[in-house]
Amino acid sequence: MKRTLVTGALIAAFAAAVGTTGGYWLAQSRQAAPQPAAGTAAESRPAQRRVLYWYDPMMPQQHFDKPGKSPYMDMELVPRYADEAGDGPAAVSIDAGVAQNLGLRLASVTRGTLASSLEAAGVLQFNGRDVALVQTRAGGFVERVYRRAPGDVLPKGAPLADLLVPEWTALQEEFLALRRSGNAELLEAARRRLRVAGMPAELIRQVERGGEVRPVQTVVSPIGGALDELNVREGMTLAAGAPLARINGLDTVWLEVAVPEAQGGEIRAGQKVAARLPALPGESLEGSVAAVLPAADAATRTLRVRIELPNRDGRLHPGLTAYAQFASGGEPVLQVPSEAVIRTGKRALVMLAEPGGRYRPVEVRLGREGDGRIAVLQGLEEGQQVVASGQFLLDSEASLKGIVLPAEPAPAGHERGHTPAPAVPADEREHPAHDHGGQDHAALHESRGRILALEGNAATIAHGPFPTLGMPGMTMTFEAADPALLQGLKKNDAVRFAVAETDGGLQIRRIEREDRP
Repeated sequence: MKRTLVTGALIAAFAAAVGTTGGYWLAQSRQAAPQPAAGTAAESRPAQRRVLYWYDPMMPQQHFDKPGKSPYMDMELVPRYADEAGDGPAAVSIDAGVAQNLGLRLASVTRGTLASSLEAAGVLQFNGRDVALVQTRAGGFVERVYRRAPGDVLPKGAPLADLLVPEWTALQEEFLALRRSGNAELLEAARRRLRVAGMPAELIRQVERGGEVRPVQTVVSPIGGALDELNVREGMTLAAGAPLARINGLDTVWLEVAVPEAQGGEIRAGQKVAARLPALPGESLEGSVAAVLPAADAATRTLRVRIELPNRDGRLHPGLTAYAQFASGGEPVLQVPSEAVIRTGKRALVMLAEPGGRYRPVEVRLGREGDGRIAVLQGLEEGQQVVASGQFLLDSEASLKGIVLPAEPAPAGHERGHTPAPAVPADEREHPAHDHGGQDHAALHESRGRILALEGNAATIAHGPFPTLGMPGMTMTFEAADPALLQGLKKNDAVRFAVAETDGGLQIRRIEREDRP
């Protein structure tokens, strides 16, 4: 057995020596091979690739004008060739098969009215414009109070109280005497005196038709609604102008809701609103914005929006909770799925899909968001394709290859004999959270996995391979750059996440729950 092992080791060593010698000989023979003569046709000579710049793969945003050692890491600089950049802006090229394996999903840039997702809760109130105050027009006595109480719902014309007004007796007798005389002018003057004394027009007509004095007035509700106050009792003496009752109309009710100030600017008076109440399950009521109140709440940074709802059947009772869904409005806008946007904190990016399996980052200016889509005000055109799933992996690959968006050039530096070529500063290509290990702009590497445990600021994840790191799938514990990244996640959640290399290991910079079938 020992002899077999020794023989095998000798054979392996001999093979390695032969391979090394053969490789050295092959390299030397290629170097010694005669070069084509000067007159040889150009097509027989391999084309030489033109180098745009050299870069450190760990700091791809910094470019250098000649090869050598990286001033940041103990490694050789890597060339960036002109044919890798293509004819247009720098992009990441992905084979169609690889793109399918990575789960890349495209979405079109479309134009249309953006559905609204703004919903706010509030409490129903009486319509403050539909209120009636009942007062006496002349001093007198309360002879009778009808059986009413605050909270009663009254129809229009419902009697409230009978008032005796002594001073109306003499005025009515004078009016009847002039009526019998037949003098039209004097009769009209007497009628005016009755109105000035506070006598209602209906009571004057009753006196004129009946021909008898009526010193008692029945006070009635001028509108239909809920009796809010009743301030009279039998036997009371009332002065002119004394309040008798307050009645709130119920034909319409108000719903006042608080809207975040960032979204309040999109709401206009007259805008349609759909309201639903827990008290009326399954029903949707259509109303409209009556007003956006002028004062904002400084504590909650919200605007008060007043919505008017019809109450034809009287089922909307003030005090009930209601939820308002604001209808879409405005002109059609360019829009993409919200999941296609990469938010860096200083700007928003999308990965634009181009022919030939090329993808490049494009900065966009965003508008309002609703129903899973977001308006794009600048940066895209209708009909273009953007990556809606897997864009974080492409963004990490673009960062690794030094593909950055145009911005102000970074200050030039000279380290270890290298002169950096004009480049975009890394902080214009930042990610939401900075590395706590000294690399504020480390490249990101994306993978998928399932959360096995969450403890404090760390997550244990059974993940797949990291293609950009050459790391196979395994189970690891990662720290998060920001504890807020792990909020809302729980054990067994399927996630897509991106990490950065730090002195303390791989650190989570982005993570999102992923729905899998």
